This record gives sequence, structure tokens and C-alpha cells, in this order.
Amino acid sequence: MRLFHDACPACAAGETCTPVSRRVMLGAAFGLLTAPAMAQSGAGGVRRIAVRRVQTGDSFSGVYWRDGRYDRDALRRLDEVLRDPGMDEATPMDPRLFDVLSQVQRRLDSDDTWNVISAYRAPETNAARARESRRVSRVSLHMSGMAADCRLPDRAATAIARAAAEMQTGGVGLYRRDGFVHLDCGPVRRW
Repeated sequence: MRLFHDACPACAAGETCTPVSRRVMLGAAFGLLTAPAMAQSGAGGVRRIAVRRVQTGDSFSGVYWRDGRYDRDALRRLDEVLRDPGMDEATPMDPRLFDVLSQVQRRLDSDDTWNVISAYRAPETNAARARESRRVSRVSLHMSGMAADCRLPDRAATAIARAAAEMQTGGVGLYRRDGFVHLDCGPVRRW
């Protein structure tokens, strides 16, 4: 199964790409690659993002997409910033997640840095959190690098959730009491 008609968006023309990950293959097979998210990945121009991992203070600010493809070095740095800090384990984050964050931020007309509370979760971390709270899914997209729990300091969590839900770019969960929003690049849904 090929997910990209011509070439991987992270590869230069004619360059051999690393095989598509099992996560992406399964996502395509189970319908996790939604039409809005796929359309985001195909748009041209330059895309920037600024994120800061709350627990570690690690951050990234810069271009992650240019010349019609994802910047591999930027994606690697983002993977490291969004790693599971308890396990000190990183995974390749789905770059469509950055498209979601970027588009929501643009829609809100915000230049602030995303504060990320949770992004990649190792299966062990997710299982421990699921035992502690019924609000944590045992099959969370965090384990696939497809989700982030985050906030924009200059915008209310309700405004972020509303904008993301209207855009239908993926999953949107509002955690009003905790003041953050779950955003993912999976199927369109909300809670």
C-alpha cells in the first residue's frame, strides 16, 4: 500500500525513502488518515511551529515543512522534544500532528508557543496512566505519536477546542478543569 502518490513528503525528489512505518500503515488501513489531515499534508509553502515540553523545558521553534516536503532534521528534533520524559523514549511523531497544531494556531491568530503537557507516551506510561484515570484511553493515539495534550498561553482552552472542532482536523478533547486540549491527527471526533 502506498500512502503518497509520487514520493514521501519528507524525501527529496528521486531519493529513496525509509519504508512507511507500521503505525502509518495501520492508520491507513483503519481509516486514521482522514481526508482533512491528508489534505493538510499536501499543501505547499513554509510551515512553522513553536513547541515547549512543559516537564523538560525542551523546545523547538522553526520551520518543519518547506519546498513541498517535511524537513527531516526538524522532525527529528521535534521527536526528541515530544518524547516520553518518564521513559526518556522518543518515537517518530506523525508530522500531520504538527499540521493540525499549526493550522489551529493560525486560525486563532496566535504567535505563542504551544505548551505540550503530553505527546508521545510509551505503552508502559500509557498503561500506568490508564490505571490511574478512566479519562486515559488504553489505545491512545499518544502511543502512536499522533496526539498532543497542549495549551496556547494566549488563548483559552475552550477557544482552542472550538476552533479545532470547527476545522475537523482530527480528534479534539477539552479538559476544561485542567486547562488544556487534546489534539490529534486521527479520525474526526470530539469529547
